[in-house]
Amino acid sequence: MALQRPSAHWNLPVLAAAAALLAGALTAPAAAAGPGPGAAPPPPKSPVAVGYGGVVSSVDPDASAAGIEILRKGGNAVDAAVATAAALGVTEPYSAGIGGGGFLVHYDAASRTVATLDGRERAPLSADKDLFVEKGKPLPFADAVTSGLSVGTPGTPATWDAALRTWGSRSLAQVLAPARKLARDGFTVDATFHNQTADNQARFKDFPASARLFLPGGRLPEVGSTLKNPDLARTYGLLAQQGTDVFYRGAVGRDIVRTVRKPPVDPASHRVARPGDLTAKDLRAYGVRKQAPTRTAYRGLDVYGMAPSSSGGTTVAEALNILENGDLRKLDPATYLHRYVEASRIAFADRNRWVGDPAFENVPVAGLTSQRYADSRACLVKDDAVLTSPLAPGDPRRPQSSCASRGTAAPTPYEGENTTHLTVADKWGNVVAYTLTIEQTGGSGITVPGRGFLLNNELTDFSFVPVSPGVHDPNLPGPGKRPRSSMSPTIVLDHGRPAFALGSPGGATIITTVLQTLLNHVDRGMPLVDAIAAPRASQRNAAVTELEPGLWDSPLRGRLEAKGHVFKANPEIGAATGVQRLPDGRWLAAAETSRRGGGAAMVVRPAR
Repeated sequence: MALQRPSAHWNLPVLAAAAALLAGALTAPAAAAGPGPGAAPPPPKSPVAVGYGGVVSSVDPDASAAGIEILRKGGNAVDAAVATAAALGVTEPYSAGIGGGGFLVHYDAASRTVATLDGRERAPLSADKDLFVEKGKPLPFADAVTSGLSVGTPGTPATWDAALRTWGSRSLAQVLAPARKLARDGFTVDATFHNQTADNQARFKDFPASARLFLPGGRLPEVGSTLKNPDLARTYGLLAQQGTDVFYRGAVGRDIVRTVRKPPVDPASHRVARPGDLTAKDLRAYGVRKQAPTRTAYRGLDVYGMAPSSSGGTTVAEALNILENGDLRKLDPATYLHRYVEASRIAFADRNRWVGDPAFENVPVAGLTSQRYADSRACLVKDDAVLTSPLAPGDPRRPQSSCASRGTAAPTPYEGENTTHLTVADKWGNVVAYTLTIEQTGGSGITVPGRGFLLNNELTDFSFVPVSPGVHDPNLPGPGKRPRSSMSPTIVLDHGRPAFALGSPGGATIITTVLQTLLNHVDRGMPLVDAIAAPRASQRNAAVTELEPGLWDSPLRGRLEAKGHVFKANPEIGAATGVQRLPDGRWLAAAETSRRGGGAAMVVRPAR
C-alpha cells in the first residue's frame, strides 16, 4: 500500500512539533556517566533502524539487543520476542517481568493468519466482587496496591511457553540465555530507572527483598552504576532447566504463594500490607487463552488487535469505524484532532459499559467492532460542538439509527501506566506485537524473596465497586476472573501481508496512543517514527482531555478550546514501538525519540 502523503494543512504546527522531537532525540548528547565496574556499556539507542534479517523495537537497548541476538542465530520472531521480554524483566523490572502478564498478537507468514495469546493475570479462585471492600467501603487505592490482595496469578511465563510451543523454533532455555547473562553481569542504570526507583523508594524500603535488590546499601542506584540481579539469573536458570512447571507447580510457585499470603514486611516498618488469598491451586489452574483477534477494515487495511479480556482491540476498532466515513487527510489539524478526540470519547463510553472477561461476561465483540454499530454512534460527532463526558453508552446488540445513547454513563477507572511494549519481525515475515506488564510502576512493590522479581498489582484494574451505582459493571472481581485491560498490541495487514505493527504502555492511554499513532501514519501520511513522536492527546470519556506539551503549548489548543474542549496537561503519554515492512522488502523498526528516554530500534543487517 502506498500511504497518503500529508496534506498541506498538516505542515504546522503538529508535524513541526513531531520533527522537533525527532531532531532533539537524534542530536541529544549521550549521558556523561559511563557504565559501572563489571558492566558492558549498553548498546546505543536509535529511534529508527532499517535493514534485513529481522528487526526488534523496545524501550531498552539491552532488551532489543537480546532479541537481535536470537534472530542472528536463526530464531524467529516469537523466539526473539520472548528473549526481548525476558531481558526487559531485568532492565525494566518496574514495568514487566515474570511476576506479571500480558497479551501477544502473532502474524504467521506461512499461513497469512493472525492469532493471539491472552496471558492476563487471574484473580484467586476464592475472590468475589467485594475483593477490595472493607467494612462496606472500597479500600484506598494505595492500600490495595501495596498488598497481597492486588496480586493476580501471573501469566507471563505461561505466555512465553505457549508462544514458543505454538510458533517458536527455539527452546525456552535458548531464548532465556541473553537475559540470564544480563541479570548475572548487570546493566547500566539510566535516569529513567533511577527516577522510577526514587518514586518507589518509600515502598521498597518496607520490604527487605525489594530494598536489597533495588536500594543497594540502602541508597538509590546512581545513574551510570551497575545493577545486578543474581536471584533473577538463578530463577531464569530454573525455568530454563525445568520449564514453567517450576513456576506453576514447583519451588518458585511455592515462594510466590508464601509471599502473597504473608507479605514479608520489615518489622521496623509501620506499613500494613494486607495478605492475599492466592494458593497453589490458583497457580496450577492457570492457563493462557489462545483466541481469535479482533479485526476491522480501515482504509483498505485489516487491523487486528486483542480481544477481551483486553478492551484494546474492540475500542480501537470502534473508534476507527467511527472515523472511517470521513477523509481525515483533507481536514485542518484542529478538526482532525477534534474528530479523533470525539471518536475516542464514544468508544470509551461503550468500552466501560460492555467489556470484561468473556468467561464471566457476555461481551458483544461483534457488535462493538461492526461498522453498522459505529455508524449509529458516529452521528454524535459534530465538527462545531463537543460531547459532554461522561457520555452514556450505546447498545451494540441493537444499533439504532436515532443516534441516541442509552443508560447511565460509566466513567473510566484508573489503570497503572507503567507497562512495556515490544514489536518484532523476522526474515521470514513473521511479526509479533507483545505488551506485558506488572501494572503500576513497581507493581505491588513486593519482591519474592530469593527470586529476584516483583509481583504484579494487576487486580487493582478491577472496579473496586460498580463505577455507576445500580448499573451492571462487567469489570468487578470474581473467582478466577481476569481484570479488564487496555493493552492494545496491533498488527495491520495489507492484502494479507504485514504493513506495520505497533503497541504502547500507558494504562488506559494505551488505546488512544495506538489509535492516534495509527491515524497519524495511515491518514496523515507521517513516517512511522514521526507518527510515534508526534504530540499526543488522550480522551477516555472524561470531562477533560489530556494533552502533551507539544499540543498544550500549540495554537491548536486555543482553536479546540473555542469548540468547547477542556484540557489538562500531561507531560508524557505512552511509549510506543512499531515495525513496518517497506515496499522493497526491508524492515523498518521505530521507537520513541524522547519519551522514557527514547526507545531502541535495531535490525539484524542494517541497510547501507
